Amino acid sequence: MDTGSQFRQLVPSTPTNHAAELWLCIYSVLPQPQITTLLVKMFGLRRIVARPAVGAARMAIASRGPAITAVRHSSGSHDYENESYEAFNSRYQTFFNQVEDVFELQRGLNNCFAYDLVPATEVVEAALRASRKVNDYATAVRILEGVKEKVENKLQYQAYLDELKPVIQELGVNTKEELYNI
Repeated sequence: MDTGSQFRQLVPSTPTNHAAELWLCIYSVLPQPQITTLLVKMFGLRRIVARPAVGAARMAIASRGPAITAVRHSSGSHDYENESYEAFNSRYQTFFNQVEDVFELQRGLNNCFAYDLVPATEVVEAALRASRKVNDYATAVRILEGVKEKVENKLQYQAYLDELKPVIQELGVNTKEELYNI
């Protein structure tokens, strides 16, 4: 059995497994010393150890350290992890009152709705006003859809709509249900 077929057995070729097919191409064209040199140059590896018992296609690669360091950069601070519901609502209400463009609005909505809670009606009102301020009607409708997805049942959603009814009428925003006669 040649090395290519050994490799195909070890790593099945799937549409998403492009790295395996690339490795197979490299392995079938270059002899072992050139592959070693290539890997050392590409990834800064110190040594490559082939395990003959498992076949040449499986190699344990020992490196100087991690080639890629994963660092999560966040735009916010970790101060928000323990904030109260009132502080959360106050922060986002202030944020939506100061929005100047669609990108800011959508970024704020994405962050606000990512939390495991439903924002207060004051926050939703500020977000609706901000969406009309930047002339983005579709986002205003999506805000109401987001509220519908966040609440636990239809009664809570209806309570939000009832409390926001004056604002919704003032801004001329329709819900998805009204738009599609659902």
